[in-house]
Amino acid sequence: MGTPHTYRVIVRGTFDGLSEASRTRLLAEVEEHGMAAMRFTEEGSLAYDRTLKHFSYRLVVESDAEDGDEMAGALAEERVEAALAALGHGYKGLKSKVTDLDTMKINRKGR
Repeated sequence: MGTPHTYRVIVRGTFDGLSEASRTRLLAEVEEHGMAAMRFTEEGSLAYDRTLKHFSYRLVVESDAEDGDEMAGALAEERVEAALAALGHGYKGLKSKVTDLDTMKINRKGR
């Protein structure tokens, strides 16, 4: 096993085939899932708007650095799929954007 790295992953997708119960629940909770609520967490933070078209999930994933960004993205997508399935929300077209926090460069401005 290699070195574990911490990744921030944004998984984007499209709601698909939402039941009336899903639509009602999502609309009732829309204020809790706006821009201000977006956080990177292990369980994931769901964000969407009233159109109920697109959504994004922000997650923190620990993965072996040797497995690369692709594995971190796959792990995040699995978590999102499980979370949406547990809530009964249909979706399609998941895509991930991965940032390895352990290799990220930080440019500090001079004083």
